[in-house]
Amino acid sequence: MFKLAEPIVLIPVAGFLALFLLCLGIMQYVRLRSSRKKIVEKIKFSSNTGVSRQDWPSTDKKRISFLTPLMNFFGKFGARTRSKEVDDGHSKRIKFLRAGIRRQNAPAIFYGIKYLLVVLLPSIFMIIRLTFFEIVSNQLTITIFVLLALLGYYLPDIWLRQKTDKRKERLLKALPDALDLLVICVEAGMGMDEGINRVANEIKLTSSDLSDELRFLNLELRAGKNRQDALKNLAFRTDIDEMKNLVTLLIQADKFGTSVATTLRVYADTFRTQRMQKAEELAAKIPVKLVFPLILFIFPSLFVAILGPAAIRIFRNIIMRG
Repeated sequence: MFKLAEPIVLIPVAGFLALFLLCLGIMQYVRLRSSRKKIVEKIKFSSNTGVSRQDWPSTDKKRISFLTPLMNFFGKFGARTRSKEVDDGHSKRIKFLRAGIRRQNAPAIFYGIKYLLVVLLPSIFMIIRLTFFEIVSNQLTITIFVLLALLGYYLPDIWLRQKTDKRKERLLKALPDALDLLVICVEAGMGMDEGINRVANEIKLTSSDLSDELRFLNLELRAGKNRQDALKNLAFRTDIDEMKNLVTLLIQADKFGTSVATTLRVYADTFRTQRMQKAEELAAKIPVKLVFPLILFIFPSLFVAILGPAAIRIFRNIIMRG
């Protein structure tokens, strides 16, 4: 049993009280900021901007949630702890755009969560260690402390990289269908801009990510930006080789005056051929990948089932009789 007079017992108690007060402060902050943020969002969406609310991507249509004030708290914390990286908008913000995160204060929230995890994970470990695992040596404690701090620092980076990779896979999966729809729209007599808008509306249910990117492209074109610059921004945001090739073909077709419908149809056929070749390549790799599971798991069970009865008979007839 611990004695209340020992200072080693007061450390976890003080840590628990600090975390409890921090949670109370965050809840109070969320409660005070929620009503104000709702009013600001209503004013922002009701303002006359010349573009209807239906034209905005689905990420901007979402109503304010309970996590929004909490994210703003992390954003302020990150802006104070890492102001230089937060102010560098272009180099840092593009990572979040490629992951589908379009909040204005996304870099600040990212660094706020990162540094909070750096402090929170080692603190929880020290509280648990001082309360339950006093036998653990000091060297092991310091090692785990440093590893948890590193984990808290790099964990948001790992999450952001995985989110970006998954989004690229979804975009790549939905691109052939979008190309076919765009070919049909252009060959039916629609303009390029109108066809992109129609495709964005049609694929909204199957691929919201690609629909949002095409909507952003349409908004940039309606705002007066040059088509080449808008297409380059689309390729830069998605960061997919197939999208970059498509953008290059569209820019060349627009520059030299060639048929856009013919260009899109040829690229769609080429793209589907490449996907078929990749699928065949993956299918050809399956027998090689199955060698190790066969050797480690399936062959031993087959040997036991086939040679087991013979081994039992040999053991009974030769060894036991001998």
